[in-house]
Amino acid sequence: MSAIITLTDAAVMQIKDMMKQNGEEDAFFRFSINGGGCSGLSYGMSLDHDKAESDQSFEINGIPVVIDEESAPIVTGTVIDYKQSMMGGGFTIDNPNALVSCGCGSSFRTAKVTGTPEKC
Repeated sequence: MSAIITLTDAAVMQIKDMMKQNGEEDAFFRFSINGGGCSGLSYGMSLDHDKAESDQSFEINGIPVVIDEESAPIVTGTVIDYKQSMMGGGFTIDNPNALVSCGCGSSFRTAKVTGTPEKC
C-alpha cells in the first residue's frame, strides 16, 4: 500500500528519536483524527502497539505508520514536518483537505467532515 501521508526527514528523525527515548522502537506511529478543537476536528499522534484489522498501514523510512480507516480519507496527502526554533520544537501538519484551520494549527474541518467544534 502506498503512503497516505508524508513524513519529512526532520519528522522521521524526531519520531525515531522519540521511539528510542521511550523504549518504543517496536511501536507503530499512529496518526488519527479526533472530534473537537476550535474548528471541529483535531489531529492525534501517538506510539501504539495495537493495530486493528481495518487500519491502513505502511512504512515511511523505517517507521511503521498506522491510520484508522475513518481518518485515512481526511488526511490523505497530509505532510507532517518537525520544526525547531528558539522557542522549542514541534510538529507541523499541512493537510490539503483542511478548509478551515484554527489559529492554534491543530484544529480544522474539511468540506465533508465538520466534527464537533468546541470553544477556544
